[in-house]
Amino acid sequence: MQFTRSRALALAASAAAGFCLGLLFPARLSLCRAGDLTRNPDTQFFQAAAARADTDVSREDTAPRRVCLTFDDGPSRTTPAVLEVLEREEVPATFFVVANDSNEKWLPLIRQAQSAGHEIALHSASHKYSDIYRSPDAFWEDIDLLRQRLAGYADLTQIQCLRFPGGSTNTVSHKYGGDGIMKELKAEADQRGWRWVDWNVCAEDAAGEKLSAHEVCRNVTRGSEGLDRCIVLMHDSPSTATTAEALPDIIQWYKDNGYTFCTVSQLYDELA
Repeated sequence: MQFTRSRALALAASAAAGFCLGLLFPARLSLCRAGDLTRNPDTQFFQAAAARADTDVSREDTAPRRVCLTFDDGPSRTTPAVLEVLEREEVPATFFVVANDSNEKWLPLIRQAQSAGHEIALHSASHKYSDIYRSPDAFWEDIDLLRQRLAGYADLTQIQCLRFPGGSTNTVSHKYGGDGIMKELKAEADQRGWRWVDWNVCAEDAAGEKLSAHEVCRNVTRGSEGLDRCIVLMHDSPSTATTAEALPDIIQWYKDNGYTFCTVSQLYDELA
């Protein structure tokens, strides 16, 4: 009896220790990391829009400054804080979402975000590079799985955009699918009618080293200086709480500098 009781106590202690370690060192998620992100995002979307504007005399010096706030890798425990700020500031955003076992409990937030007028866009079901970038077929299977998982939480007919994990010119994919895989995937996305988009401003909040809210804000505002059209890459992943903290100051900076907020699809439609 004493042995059984001692063993039970030992097991309970071990379980408690394991629980505490789990809180301190949560399971590693397959999300964006600094080394995975493309160093040269594809900005052909902006270049084409600028070329059209240059030939349209009626639009010269009259087009308002636009900014799209975009968030990758959610929903997560960070997302409620992001949504709260956006609601308070009456600002729309675009969420490039993932859906897997690690964030299943947060998926209802997608419905909340879409109902609030934010755009829901596709990122990846697993965000696991070794799986999704094995081949173009593997990538589209992942996207199909993501859509299936989102069906109960979003109006799929409103989803028009996607963002490739790591960006459309990332090189981490070459390890698994070869040097030409991203070019092939972009062409196939066009053929399938998807609007894919990178970014031209980066918060650098997925860099591995935890940034303060001040540093996140500084990265965004410095990167936006001199730009009339901004698509800002941020994250609402479990590890980016300081991005939510920085969001009010980021929004205020754009307001002070004359920007109008819109979703990615709204910007696409405006510049088409």
